[in-house]
Amino acid sequence: MERREVESFFAKATGVRALVIGDLMLDEYLWGRTERISPEAPVQVVEVSREDLRLGGAGNVVNNLVALGCSVTVCSVIGDDDNGALLRRAFEKIGADLSGVVEEPGRRTSKKTRVIAANQQIVRIDRETTAPISSSCESALLQYLSENAEHFNVILVSDYLKGVLTPALLAALCQTGRELSIPVVVDPKGKDYGKYRGATILTPNRKEAEAASGTAITDLPSLEAAADTLLSELELDALLITRSEQGMSLFFNDGAATHIPTVAREVFDVTGAGDTVLSVLSLGLACGLPLAKAAWVANVAAGIAVGKLGTSTVSPDEIVAEVGHGQKDSDSKIKNLDVVARIAAQERTRGKRIVFTNGCFDLLHVGHVKYLQKAREFGDMLIVGLNSDDSVRRLKGESRPLIDQAERAHILAALDCVDFVVIFDEDTPIRLIETIRPMVLVKGGDYTREGVVGHEIVEGYGGRIELVQFVAGRSTTRIIEKIMKNYS
Repeated sequence: MERREVESFFAKATGVRALVIGDLMLDEYLWGRTERISPEAPVQVVEVSREDLRLGGAGNVVNNLVALGCSVTVCSVIGDDDNGALLRRAFEKIGADLSGVVEEPGRRTSKKTRVIAANQQIVRIDRETTAPISSSCESALLQYLSENAEHFNVILVSDYLKGVLTPALLAALCQTGRELSIPVVVDPKGKDYGKYRGATILTPNRKEAEAASGTAITDLPSLEAAADTLLSELELDALLITRSEQGMSLFFNDGAATHIPTVAREVFDVTGAGDTVLSVLSLGLACGLPLAKAAWVANVAAGIAVGKLGTSTVSPDEIVAEVGHGQKDSDSKIKNLDVVARIAAQERTRGKRIVFTNGCFDLLHVGHVKYLQKAREFGDMLIVGLNSDDSVRRLKGESRPLIDQAERAHILAALDCVDFVVIFDEDTPIRLIETIRPMVLVKGGDYTREGVVGHEIVEGYGGRIELVQFVAGRSTTRIIEKIMKNYS
């Protein structure tokens, strides 16, 4: 995927409503240093210098989704204890909807304490209840699902085997997803995957897939055999098996498969990486990305997550930067319309004046450059709408363009005076103008104000039209004529 396609994906995230159901817990981190052995017992003494409390389990999935920009509702069971109250406050702080959270009297809210020194865990302390939730709590969750499922774009199931996801609840989740055509994405646990039958996709790691399928995964054929077993027995649409340093493998129920290699990077902590995969993959499905592309972005996000200590989130900006790593600077200035519209809106709130112009810019010459430099002087940001190859052919004939749209876009983006380039396929830039809402619309001096497409739109909200004279004697047509004359 190109950077601008990933940017467009995240631009859609704000319209997604996700339901996360699963086991909630608190992850406590005690950071310190150790330089001596205790005189009381042969153990290290850790001098704690910092304490950190984070959302863990399904809570880390929620945290990831919020960081990615979508609206999240939580559905789970917690205890009526101090840790339960801390969980509620943490969710409220990030703006998650807790309407699906039920308290069970006497239940112990899960809390895992990790002691870290010299950038590695020394010990982990678990305080939790793992017994199945009460029948009354199960009924409350089933009722919530029945009354609210239709309002969500995707359902994420985060199973840590702490008792929330009962067989009846999982069966209802998968059935509801099928009936309402809502993707149900499951991060599974345990050996019995029969409880997930009918889900859209499962995301086990290699060891989990081995245990659930009963197949030792040692090479590609055994990996495919394990995937075939799980796909057929569980009636899944697809299966994504994460394979650590070997990347991910995506299998479909029609026999197709896609293997996604990992990006080499230093690994500090794999804690929560599976939550990141679940979150990004699910968001991709909710935004309409094909499964293979959603998995590809999830793989990029997981690579970033393992480079951080503890249950950490990954931001859209980090993912976009990673996708664009190693690309030329000009690539970062070529955007899809939805992305550049959001950027323009943000800049307007800061008082910036947006300038827009459009054209074919086929065989860029000094007349084009001077024109664009002058256009940039009318405001704080210049966005150029570039006619696609198909659009140019309709306007100028089958022999044009001389240079394809990708090359034309990169050449324009390389100019300092151009801030962003948007390729459009229509014959006119009306849709771009309506979406970007520039304050200054610029065209060549061979136009009249009334002849500029979109002038009434821009002037209607207080903008203006500027006409710029081209450099005399400079045009693509004249360059073509000269080449034909000299080299025919």
